[in-house]
Amino acid sequence: MKKLISIVLSLAMILSLAACGAPSSEQTQSGNTVPQINAKETKTADVVIVGAGGAGLSAAIEAVENGAESVIILEKTTTTGGSLNFTSGTMSGAETVIQELDGVEDTKESFVQDILKNGAQAGNEEMIRTFVDEDVAAIQWLWDNGLSDNEFGVDRETGTMSVFAPEHALYSVKRSYKPRPDDPKTYKSAVHEILDTAVKTNDKITVELQTTATQLINNEDGQVLSVAAKNADGDTILYTAKKGLIMATGGYSGNLKMMGNFTENGAKYLPGGSSASDGYGIYMMQNVGANIDEKVMGYIPTFPMGLDTGNGPGQIASTYMWKVGGICVNKEGNRFVDETESAVDKREVALEQQPDAIQYDIFTDDIIKDAEALNASVFWNFFYAPGKPFNQFVVSADSLEELAEKLEIPAENLVNTVNKYNENVENKTTDEFGRKFTDDSLNPAYNVKVNKIEGEHYYAVPLHALCVMTLGGVQTNTNAQVLDADGTAIPGLYAAGECVGGIWGKFVSGGTGVMGPVVFGRIAARHAMNNEVPTGYTMKAAQNVITEDMFAKDAPAASEESRFDMSQKLNDGDYTATVEGQEGPMTVKVTISAGKIAHVEIVENHETQSIAGAALEQLPEKIVTENSCDIDGVAGATMTSGRIKDAVAACLKQAVA
Repeated sequence: MKKLISIVLSLAMILSLAACGAPSSEQTQSGNTVPQINAKETKTADVVIVGAGGAGLSAAIEAVENGAESVIILEKTTTTGGSLNFTSGTMSGAETVIQELDGVEDTKESFVQDILKNGAQAGNEEMIRTFVDEDVAAIQWLWDNGLSDNEFGVDRETGTMSVFAPEHALYSVKRSYKPRPDDPKTYKSAVHEILDTAVKTNDKITVELQTTATQLINNEDGQVLSVAAKNADGDTILYTAKKGLIMATGGYSGNLKMMGNFTENGAKYLPGGSSASDGYGIYMMQNVGANIDEKVMGYIPTFPMGLDTGNGPGQIASTYMWKVGGICVNKEGNRFVDETESAVDKREVALEQQPDAIQYDIFTDDIIKDAEALNASVFWNFFYAPGKPFNQFVVSADSLEELAEKLEIPAENLVNTVNKYNENVENKTTDEFGRKFTDDSLNPAYNVKVNKIEGEHYYAVPLHALCVMTLGGVQTNTNAQVLDADGTAIPGLYAAGECVGGIWGKFVSGGTGVMGPVVFGRIAARHAMNNEVPTGYTMKAAQNVITEDMFAKDAPAASEESRFDMSQKLNDGDYTATVEGQEGPMTVKVTISAGKIAHVEIVENHETQSIAGAALEQLPEKIVTENSCDIDGVAGATMTSGRIKDAVAACLKQAVA
């Protein structure tokens, strides 16, 4: 029998959330009013943590080390780790035990200045200094708890564990570390492995998986120490902390609608992490008065190297062929940036501004040979060479015109672009993007050979602006306490990780995406355990920076002209239709059951897999889910998407007869 608990949600709201998972405007509270909630059970602990990523796991461990007898972590997915499940887990730190062993001299001040510079001087210097100071102890803890035994990726010239990480703007000193997990089948990063092992072996910490937080709850004293959540059975549970409630819910890189709201082309980015990173935790904190800077919510860095495999999150998979003379063009066949620019953020922003935020790396067989001869083909050999996992996404042709046709971009533009580029190479001039073509322009990290786009065979790989993390969120102080619009700490409420905004600036520095959550998770737990929760606080009215429509599921998107009217009655059965494809016919089979689209199978196709793969993989399931062929296609595969939808429409017309 359910126990009635007087705290925050009405039964109607609970049922609504259970039914659709969408937030309700009724959640916004001001003042210290304590509404009603119906919950099946109440659970209490010294510390309650929402989110089991790097911040949540490290916070739980630190809470116990500071005297907590009970810690509960709520995690809405089926596993711990959060974004650590989608990254190799590069770490960074200055004056660390690792640098000491490597003989690398570094200073914390240099680290601070590099982070500020990499973030376009838009970061919070006080928070950054706190991170840099605390980072040393966090890395030492990891080292003492198993990291010292892990295998590291090392500098090829010196063999040091301290390396430069070219996927981000380079630090002025080797202070990045790339440890590999001992159990790569279970863990993608060593940090996750160490933290998860420590949590699993601690009987004072309980992790409740498939448990989704729905609302934060204040009491009459203005303390935010409770959270309502739904478990895997759909029951509402009320969790209350004695010392502190720590939000470690991640960012919003999995919410295209939210990213599109705060940055112009955000809805076109390729998500590279978990769909669970939807920003809802930030929304919950907003609704109890947490302050959010709308400008900072637009700080969404990307990698100009995202491969859409059509199966799960995008992959960081650059060809790096531009280091040996290759170029990047957009959907119009035009170059748009100096591909060898050492300031990575400039290339990031340039790609974000292109149509559908997509580029095509263009190179030739001669360039591949030079890359191999100059030891610059590591990524090609790992990802794209024949027999490698992403070789199917390499588009090949015997001419630029044929390559353009396969890419579905204007052939004339691509040919003109390459001809102009080759002229600059031959004349050793600086082009309109600032790319230089002289021997003194070479840079081992970004430009190892000046080359024309020439050869017997031409190649292209489609790459997107890949988003693996966001930099907006609530504001906190150096104790990780969540602040209201007046800069006052909300009693009992802490936040760490990606749900905190404004720390790093406009762009992220290498390794801070891993160590930042670990550091501030530890700080939050330590402060919560060693300080009393203040009373007498008056709750502030919620802002409206994040709105509930950012979480609502859109109705199926219709094309400009509907292919088929789904209000018609469909007869059950299997139907097959063939349409003209790229290099041969495309045949699609549609199964109708109970008057709805039950299955879509692409029986035959002759599309260019590297371009069409995502559409071939994703659209059949999407058509079934939406029960319609009037849906959005896949960016970068417009023509293939149209063919699939046309074939499905032809099948549906048969089902009406």
